Amino acid sequence: MSKLVLASSNQGKLAELNRQLEHRGITVISQGELNIPDAVEDGLSFVENAIKKARHAAKLSGLPALADDSGIAVDALGGKPGIYSARYADNQGDEANNRKLLLAMADKTQRSARFHCCLVLMRHAEDPTPVICNGVWEGRILTAPQGRNGFGYDPVFLPSGSDRAAAEYSSEEKMTTSHRAQALALLNDFLNTHPEWLTGG
Repeated sequence: MSKLVLASSNQGKLAELNRQLEHRGITVISQGELNIPDAVEDGLSFVENAIKKARHAAKLSGLPALADDSGIAVDALGGKPGIYSARYADNQGDEANNRKLLLAMADKTQRSARFHCCLVLMRHAEDPTPVICNGVWEGRILTAPQGRNGFGYDPVFLPSGSDRAAAEYSSEEKMTTSHRAQALALLNDFLNTHPEWLTGG
């Protein structure tokens, strides 16, 4: 296996995944490069949506597929935006999502939250045993955006034990601490112990 299709057109996710997997000689390309439309995300959990996205991308590309379904769950909002994180502000983008979240949190004293990442790796669209890896990054919601790095809700998320927003972390720091980094570490552990998976053996 030298090429995977990422079931997303998010360039931030694509860059993070390529940095994590390049040492294996694996290149991750986005489904957008192959003109594959987004899958319908009608699952009720991160894992359901990740499986749907991976299967969709594998079927239309003919390549092994890697899907990442992630988002932020805020305790004071009953776990919202959760699986709707990317489209929380009616698909108007990251800044609009952050504004909406800060407005919803304006009168909240409980500000605990966590990023979730579910990675699903599928050999092909009919793969009955997809690899599923989950990562969680604990923290709290800030009262105003901080930092210019990262993407998504990084500017309004303060990781536990840190005095800097996720958007103030370098790419290298995020690659060792974030929810996606944790899920990728589990994926790398799986590939280390199951090398035959990469070759189909």
